[in-house]
Amino acid sequence: MKKIIVALAFMALPGLTAASGGEGFHLQTAPIDLHNKASLQKGAKLFVNYCMGCHSLEHQRYNRMARDIGLTDEQVKENLIFTGAKVGDTMKNAMPKAEAKQWFGVVPPDLTLIARSRGVDYLYTYLLTFYQDATRPFGVNNAAFPNAGMPHVLWELQGMQKPVYKVHKDRDGHETKVLEGFELAQPGSMSPPEFKQAMADLVNFLAYVGEPIQLERQRIGIWVLLFLGLLCVVFYLLKKEYWKDVH
Repeated sequence: MKKIIVALAFMALPGLTAASGGEGFHLQTAPIDLHNKASLQKGAKLFVNYCMGCHSLEHQRYNRMARDIGLTDEQVKENLIFTGAKVGDTMKNAMPKAEAKQWFGVVPPDLTLIARSRGVDYLYTYLLTFYQDATRPFGVNNAAFPNAGMPHVLWELQGMQKPVYKVHKDRDGHETKVLEGFELAQPGSMSPPEFKQAMADLVNFLAYVGEPIQLERQRIGIWVLLFLGLLCVVFYLLKKEYWKDVH
């Protein structure tokens, strides 16, 4: 646990905030399913255990989250709150902002809207594509975010993977080394499919946090469109009735 906390602290270093994906690297499609409450619950657990040491969700309340993802207030208190926060509080971490800025040079970003600002496919690919790189300060790089400043805080789950390159030649014979994939160099506590599912759950949770009302908005939106369609028919018939004597 101590190693995890130290690793999480480095997430607040300057330059580690999310950036646009690496050029030429294909983003994987995140299997988002906001109806899957089991996935959302697992994602919430991963977030509070591995991300919340540095990052907060300042616009999300614990009790609102509990209601939406199928948990009781008691379950949240026992399993998802590790500070003195109350179940009605927003999901802030215990790191003081003033001290954090002094320690790391920048306040760790709030991740409430990260899924909306960066996109779920980017987040999913970013979490899956850390690889060994001895030239980087923490010994890892990232395919979606080249030269990322943060360490691979989930390495104990995923293990460490090494890059697999392919050499491409252009018409003039110039060779270019392109990252093609990864090989598992050191296994983690999860198998590759298990880790991939875990990251899908984490991104699914962040997608929910970015817009908790999304499912309700979509449900209401269908009825609004049906109402507008019916209203158009009524207006059309009214128009025909009003103008029939004129024509």
